[in-house]
Amino acid sequence: MIKEAIILAGGLGTRLKETVPDLPKCMAPVAGRPFLFHVINYLRSQGIERFIFSLGYKHDVIEEYLIDQFATLNYTCVIEENPLGTGGAIQLACTQATQPYVAVVNGDTLFKANLHKAFRFHIHNIAECTLLLKPMNNFNRYGVVETGKDYLVQSFKEKQFYAEGNINAGVYILDAQKFLNEEFPEVFSFEKDYLEKLFNQRRIYGLVQDKYFIDIGIPEDYFRAQTELAKPTFHLKEIDSTWTVFIDRDGVINHEKKDDYIRNWSEFKFYEGVIESFKILAQRFHKIIIVSNQRGVGKGLMTEADLSDIHNNMVAEIEAGGGRVDKIFYCPSTDNKHPDRKPNPGMAYHALHLIDGIDLNNSIMIGNKPSDMLFARNAGIFSVFVATTSPEVPFPHPDIDLRFKTLVDFTNSL
Repeated sequence: MIKEAIILAGGLGTRLKETVPDLPKCMAPVAGRPFLFHVINYLRSQGIERFIFSLGYKHDVIEEYLIDQFATLNYTCVIEENPLGTGGAIQLACTQATQPYVAVVNGDTLFKANLHKAFRFHIHNIAECTLLLKPMNNFNRYGVVETGKDYLVQSFKEKQFYAEGNINAGVYILDAQKFLNEEFPEVFSFEKDYLEKLFNQRRIYGLVQDKYFIDIGIPEDYFRAQTELAKPTFHLKEIDSTWTVFIDRDGVINHEKKDDYIRNWSEFKFYEGVIESFKILAQRFHKIIIVSNQRGVGKGLMTEADLSDIHNNMVAEIEAGGGRVDKIFYCPSTDNKHPDRKPNPGMAYHALHLIDGIDLNNSIMIGNKPSDMLFARNAGIFSVFVATTSPEVPFPHPDIDLRFKTLVDFTNSL
């Protein structure tokens, strides 16, 4: 799978200037958060683990946002001191790539492409660059990209009215080193000087994917994005047998050891009523997934065998009480930027890809820490905070949809 992405986020947003003054275009607020938030988290859902942000105009605004809201994201920033054009920006960012292949996206466009399929296509065709193409009808804002039966790009047509056609969606799979070997000047256009000039001399392919696409570059689409990307309000009555519940362990299911770890089964103590709660959860939810950071293993304070023994005994008692646990994911890493360590959403995406029938739009996360709520936010799922160990966390809170005293109180409200 492709693991690294370049996000081009240096644009001035001149066409949005009256609507969104004094902000880089990717920082325009959409559905309550900067548009960049939606781009980052969609890429993470596609398996991207490391990000290279290509910044220019008001780069400090983006850098401060990343530090504040994505402190555990694995990323680096490259800064254009002077505008380099799209090609120069990608070229500079490629010098920081750690993987042979990178995805390249625009910070003001969201195309929900299947990057895994795109990457397999790219490798299969030994491509130097693969363009992701979006089929559209009755449009004049974009040009059209034509491909042959072998998917090699055959032509780029200028902007005009088209009844139908495939547009460049602004998402690319790129062989980073081959691109650097082209020895382009410092300033150039990726579209004009690379794609349109060299498509018939290089292995440049186009792959059509009819997925969701929004470009906030003009006010009309910017306002449309407010509705289309808005997170719906969460109501308990909406939960049915198709939903998935993710649950943190320590401090939710069992008593937490303050500043320490549950190291063996003898130290594991269920909260009162939790086993009965799992019976209710089993009746109401399609899947019950436990997601837990277990840094004690990474620190060498306990073994994975110890952890397995705890989990086997825990599940046995839950099942004896009429409940169930469908899967347990845990992250023993001590690296806060590990993609699976909460608040990073890796464990949710593992569940999505490994277990049939999970829809993150119909999922909730129950946890007792702000990091659990950020995990939910980053995975795009609803959040339920239980105030067992952190009652001081305020509510209402932008990362918390519902709040209860305990897991038992939550299940009693279903």
